[in-house]
Amino acid sequence: MSDETGASEYRSGREGWWAALLPGLPYLLRRRWIAGFGILAMAAFLAAVLVLGRERVFATLAGGGGDIDDWVAFATLTLGLGSLWGLSFAALRSGPGGDRSAAWSQWSTAAREFTKNRLAVVGLGALVVLTAVTLLAPYLAPYDPVHIGDVVGTRNLRPSLDHLMGTDKLGRDVFSRVLYGARISLAIGFTAIAIAITLGTAVGAAAGYFGGVVDAILMRIVDVLIAFPRLVLLIVVVSLLGHSVNIVIIVLGLTLWPSTARIVRGEVLSLREREFIQAARALGFGDRRIIARHVIPNVMAPVIVGATLGIGNVILIESGLSFLGLGVPIDVPTWGRILDDGRAALLSTWWVTTFPGLAIVYTVVAINLIGDGLRDALDPRLRM
Repeated sequence: MSDETGASEYRSGREGWWAALLPGLPYLLRRRWIAGFGILAMAAFLAAVLVLGRERVFATLAGGGGDIDDWVAFATLTLGLGSLWGLSFAALRSGPGGDRSAAWSQWSTAAREFTKNRLAVVGLGALVVLTAVTLLAPYLAPYDPVHIGDVVGTRNLRPSLDHLMGTDKLGRDVFSRVLYGARISLAIGFTAIAIAITLGTAVGAAAGYFGGVVDAILMRIVDVLIAFPRLVLLIVVVSLLGHSVNIVIIVLGLTLWPSTARIVRGEVLSLREREFIQAARALGFGDRRIIARHVIPNVMAPVIVGATLGIGNVILIESGLSFLGLGVPIDVPTWGRILDDGRAALLSTWWVTTFPGLAIVYTVVAINLIGDGLRDALDPRLRM
């Protein structure tokens, strides 16, 4: 009843349409506090970036900011504001309490269950904020993250209004480096997991569906890769192939897929004898079509959960490699590289390692909260 009462407060008169002019207000009127305040806070943040960084925005539009990073930031700013207003206007057209006409499929049910988990929603909001800050780094970073100026006068400065997170041993602004470092760390995490999930799903589906010799060969390969110490393998491969972002991504992706393959194989073994698979075979469908259209879609729930939790693991691994000097090139700012820059003076210049460390903790906790929420939402046994 509260949703219907809240909806009637702005749908009953002609002036109802203007409620969407303030992003999030339609949700607040319906007592959907988390969504409403979340959209409102995000809109306020983007508006603040637009106002405070207006000179950089105007430079981008005028052609003075020809860097691709500036255009990515501008696109993020405009699309973000447009999407938030679009959500508010869409809420006006839906029925009280939101649109309940969606099909009661597995995914729509999982989405509703996910939104009931407040910690998971908080984690999702934290990740959205981090992603926005990362893409808007050119408008938020006060200094060039790799510029080395007056080293004597600017090195190892404590946090202040001029340098919110202080400076490192070369006088570079830590706040700017943390912002830009998030781009590389998140890109490595998401891309490496995408490679691992794609390869692991394909191998696991083939092993579980065909069985026999195919299953035996593929699973022995998986066993060997799992048994071999991953960190040692990463150190050897990176040392031989050299330091670059692409190599780190490829190496991580190609060493993380065995766990996904095992999960998918176990799920496929229980699926291949189900009635709908037997019916597809009886209709003459080929193995490739059955795997692509019937098997893989039904094993994606645990894969998505594993991928979500794996992103945080990849960020930690990359940070560890960079901390050991075996990650990305030395001139590329990542959280692990920033930690490595400050390890020689952990006590005297604590801010160089503290702030990127907190950024790693923030990201990993947010992603793990999302993973826990997805696990609960996608497991039908937990909804009984």
